[in-house]
Amino acid sequence: MSLEQAKLVAAYRAVDEFVQNNNIVGIGSGSTVVYAVQRLAERVETENLNVTCIPTSFQAKQLIIKHNLILGELDTNPIIDVTIDGADEVDANMTLIKGGGGCLLQEKIIASCSKKMIVIADYTKDSEKLGDRYKKGIPIEVVPMAYVPIKIKIIQMFGGEIKLRSAIAKAGPVVTDNGNFILDWLFTNQDLDWDQVNSEIKMIPGVVETGLFVKMCNKAYFGQAEGTVAERSN
Repeated sequence: MSLEQAKLVAAYRAVDEFVQNNNIVGIGSGSTVVYAVQRLAERVETENLNVTCIPTSFQAKQLIIKHNLILGELDTNPIIDVTIDGADEVDANMTLIKGGGGCLLQEKIIASCSKKMIVIADYTKDSEKLGDRYKKGIPIEVVPMAYVPIKIKIIQMFGGEIKLRSAIAKAGPVVTDNGNFILDWLFTNQDLDWDQVNSEIKMIPGVVETGLFVKMCNKAYFGQAEGTVAERSN
C-alpha cells in the first residue's frame, strides 16, 4: 500500500469517528488533510450534515471552498467541536512537531479553540521520541526583524543548529500567511522537557509561536502500510 493510501485510511477513520451533524470543524493543513476534506464532503452530501469548517491556512480555506463546504471563521465560531490536522511527527507522549508546511501559528490557534484535536498521519510520522524520524527540526515562527537574536538565544539555551527557512519558488526566506519568517531548529538533545522548552522559547521577544504542540492532541490515527489504522489516545 502506498503512503497516500495510508494517509487516506487514517483521514477517513478520523472523519467518520469524530464529525457529527451541526459540528464546527477545524480543518488543518498539509497533504493528509486533503483526504479528510474529501471524506467530509462525501458525508455532508450523503448524510445531509450541517458542518461549518474553520481553516488553519490559505491552503485549508481553498480546500473547503473547492469541496463546497460551509466556510466559517473564529470571529463567529470561537468554540470548535473538533479539529482534524496532520503532523510532521508524533512522539510516545503525543507531543507533536507541526509547521513543516509553514502554518503552525494558525494551526495552534485553531487547535487551542477546539474541544478535541485529532491528528491524522501515515506510519512514517509515528515515533518514540521527537527527532527519531522527522529530521528537519522544530519550526519557530518569528518576527522578521528579530530572527538573528532569536536564533542566537535558542542555541545558547538549548544547543543545536538553526536555519532560516528558504523559499523554493522565490528568492529569500519563506514568509508565512501572517507575514513572518520561520526558523527551523535542529535540536540535538531528544530528552528535553518539551513543555518547558515550548514555554521558554515563547518568552523570547519576537517569537510568535513554536511548532511544538504539547498536551493538545487527544487522539492520533496512523495509516499503516498494510491498510490498517493504528490509534493512540491521550
